[in-house]
Amino acid sequence: MARDILPVADRQQVRAYARRLTLKYPRQLSVALALHGLAAVAGLVVPALLGSLVEDVQHGAEVNVVWVAVGIAAFLLLQGVLVRYAVLASSRLGERVLAELREEFVDRVLALPLSTVERAGSGDLITRTSRDVDSLSRTVRHAVPETLIALVTFVITIGALLLVSPLLMLPMLLAGPVIAISTRWYLRRARDGYLRENAAYADLTEGLAETVEGARAVEALGLQQRRRDRADRDIARSFAAERYTLGLRTVWYPAVELGYVIPVVAALLVGGLFYTSGWVTLAQVTTATLYAQQLIDPLDRFLMWIDELQVGAASMARLLGVANVGDDRQAGDARPAGELLEASEVRYAYREGRDVLHGVSLTVRPGERLAMVGPSGAGKSTLGRLLAGIHGPRSGSVKVGGVPLVELPLDDLRGHVALVTQEHHLFKGSLRDNLLIARPGASDADVRKALGAVDALDWVLALTDGLDTAVGSGGLTVSPAQAQQLALARLVLADPHTLVLDEATSLIDPRAARNLERSLAAVLEGRTVIAIAHRLHTAHDADRVAVVEGGRISELGSHDELVAAGGSYAALWSSWHGGAEPDPDHRPA
Repeated sequence: MARDILPVADRQQVRAYARRLTLKYPRQLSVALALHGLAAVAGLVVPALLGSLVEDVQHGAEVNVVWVAVGIAAFLLLQGVLVRYAVLASSRLGERVLAELREEFVDRVLALPLSTVERAGSGDLITRTSRDVDSLSRTVRHAVPETLIALVTFVITIGALLLVSPLLMLPMLLAGPVIAISTRWYLRRARDGYLRENAAYADLTEGLAETVEGARAVEALGLQQRRRDRADRDIARSFAAERYTLGLRTVWYPAVELGYVIPVVAALLVGGLFYTSGWVTLAQVTTATLYAQQLIDPLDRFLMWIDELQVGAASMARLLGVANVGDDRQAGDARPAGELLEASEVRYAYREGRDVLHGVSLTVRPGERLAMVGPSGAGKSTLGRLLAGIHGPRSGSVKVGGVPLVELPLDDLRGHVALVTQEHHLFKGSLRDNLLIARPGASDADVRKALGAVDALDWVLALTDGLDTAVGSGGLTVSPAQAQQLALARLVLADPHTLVLDEATSLIDPRAARNLERSLAAVLEGRTVIAIAHRLHTAHDADRVAVVEGGRISELGSHDELVAAGGSYAALWSSWHGGAEPDPDHRPA
């Protein structure tokens, strides 16, 4: 499961991070709390005025109702103004904290080792960057400010109640055990419940994404029922996880609602007894009862948002957990002496005890064009990723210029070896911006030259806005083949010495792909090219061909040598060529 690869932060990490992020802006926090406190104080005046009014009426004193009404209206208006600015201050602070948290999370995601990202798959990471970020946004924007308001209001109201009469504080204590016990019961279970809920949703997302992305393979191999069964199991787990947290709320909410009613009823009953005994005045009973009624709002607000805080805490634990992923390499001080790429007795396993590469050794000379062919699942792409430094071998070594790839800093590594696969992404922005990712300082002339090398210049210049054409979300939709050309143009701009092309032209028309590969070969003259090929004309044009079968290199030599040897490659070539002009749409097994 992806969640076994992408960890979750523990409670201590979450609390420490939340405390650090909140206290990072002490001035803004103090202003927000002060405004909320003043608003709460203004709200306490009205019950006091009403209590005095009841006392005066009881004793037959003359009461100026107009002035009392004006006073109540004035304090209500003052409270409204203070609440308005208090909420504004809280919202500003929340947005600043949220922006910083999002930026830090993006930095953490971008710093993840590529090997970890590939092993984890897309489901969990997509869920963390979408659903978890949305949940945390809601928590920071609403739950945190509302909780602060509730706490400040609750504390000030309790203080006012003590000033009115310590005796009348006793009825309030009756609600304490009910609320405390039920809330403690809920909190002990909620965090783990929401973590399971988010993990189940991540599995569901990953399964659906895999089915959609591999729809053609699912249909070709008759896997429809298996994928439906997987989706049903994921939906069932997600349903069970959500029903569990719903069950927690159905127990906790009624207990809390009962706790709201107890203080008001107790204040009236006990307050009446105290009044008849002469221990308190009618004004004190009235004011205390109204304060008890006022306590319901902050208490209700706090307990209502505490559930959202649990959701937010679970999401924050998942977001912070990304930072707990260990680095898959340790950069050293050695620098390559040349561009000779050597793999020696390389073994690699995605799952412990199940190697997919078995003692592979391969030397790629600088400037050589090497093609890797073989059946699906033979280990070609895995070997390509090891040669590109994406993964480190379980045992053995992959070196460039005598230095292990995993000991090179990433920026230095990408200057030596780069990988291009058939999976490409265009970011929201202009075509120029998407290409300059590879080399930010490149001129428009360099960009056009790169586009020309991949046969994309004509269609790019034919666009109304040319290089300024917006692509990505909300922009021009380019075809998969055009996206692949743009990815290859990035590669030309990056200009690494060694290129690993993992079926990098698979989405392009076969004849156009061959023309493109020939154009690339001219531009990349002198560069080392390792092409993982499914079209054998790529192997035909290469200096050497490596046949990968069962996680091993079974044959290695030039096209002519391997055809003459009469082995696996010769059979593959004969099947693909068929003794006539090869069908460019035909793929080897």
